[in-house]
Amino acid sequence: MKILLVAVGTKMPAWVQAGCGEYSKRLPRDMMPQLVEIPLGPRPKGASPAEAMRQEGEAILAAVPAGYTMVALDVRGKSWSTEQLAQNLSQWRMEGHNLAFVIGGPDGFSRACLERTQVRWSLSELTLPHPVVRIILLEQLYRAWTILQNHPYHK
Repeated sequence: MKILLVAVGTKMPAWVQAGCGEYSKRLPRDMMPQLVEIPLGPRPKGASPAEAMRQEGEAILAAVPAGYTMVALDVRGKSWSTEQLAQNLSQWRMEGHNLAFVIGGPDGFSRACLERTQVRWSLSELTLPHPVVRIILLEQLYRAWTILQNHPYHK
């Protein structure tokens, strides 16, 4: 199974890179996500964010290969427990799916992205800073993997 982490935003602070690096190195090679960063669309003062969202959406769709299951991290998505994430990962792996976890820009996803998405997953009803979402996602992937391996980390 190949996993992509497609995220709008570049030039993350060192603490984000360190957090992502910590959980990435704990994952087995076949579950370690490849990071694809998408530049923020331009948001001129006073302009609607629609054009920026469209540009970000086009870049996201170009970054996700055909055939990948696209999982959009979206506050309006379905909430999962870590155990449910582990079950989903196990099922996707058994079915031979490649995954693209996608973190949108500050205004969310374009309509085209949401139409291409197979799964919308909400990490929380809270509004989380996008750099923090990267770390939480990687930690949860690691935690789900430990559940599947009967490793004591989850306890």
